[in-house]
Amino acid sequence: MDFLTHPNILFYLAAYLLAGIPFGYILAKIFAHVDIKNEGSGNIGATNVLRVVKTRDPKLAKKLGAATLFLDAFKGVLVLTVAKLSGAPENVLYTVAVLSVLGHCFSVFLNFEGGKGVATGFGVLTFLMPLAGIIALVVWAISAKGLKISSLSSLIGLVAFIAASYLLYPVAPHAPIWIIAGVIFYKHIPNIVRLVTKEEKAVV
Repeated sequence: MDFLTHPNILFYLAAYLLAGIPFGYILAKIFAHVDIKNEGSGNIGATNVLRVVKTRDPKLAKKLGAATLFLDAFKGVLVLTVAKLSGAPENVLYTVAVLSVLGHCFSVFLNFEGGKGVATGFGVLTFLMPLAGIIALVVWAISAKGLKISSLSSLIGLVAFIAASYLLYPVAPHAPIWIIAGVIFYKHIPNIVRLVTKEEKAVV
């Protein structure tokens, strides 16, 4: 029982379970009465919420997309904030970050399916390495505006974060970052295949 009440274990459980809450699915279901797991790309993230709901109500789509993006990013940051304020060591914070992304991508509430981890990943990574996160977000924003392809822009932003993390935080632990990046790239394999075959759709 001591194992389950240990503060670090509680942080880990909270990170995984909270990140597993599929906010995009819930918001689309409640406010747009649509199951985004069965429409569009089937993804529970902000891009699919925006794309699917937009066909019914463009104004609502923007609101739900923005809310999904914020909540998916915030849910990982919330546990990290509590853990840091509680004095958790660096290794615990990085573990919380990894578990947050895993929780979102392989949610216990969706039979271990989930989103692609971009918003949650960028949220926790920016919390841990703010300067690298800002650079990645700027690169993502420029890529998104120019390319208008959500998946490609996200992956470019992720690569920018990894590069910036080595330049700006050379002594920080990078293994957790590679784990998070690996999960995000793994979840994007279908998108990468469509990019190669030029079938990936732009967000308009």
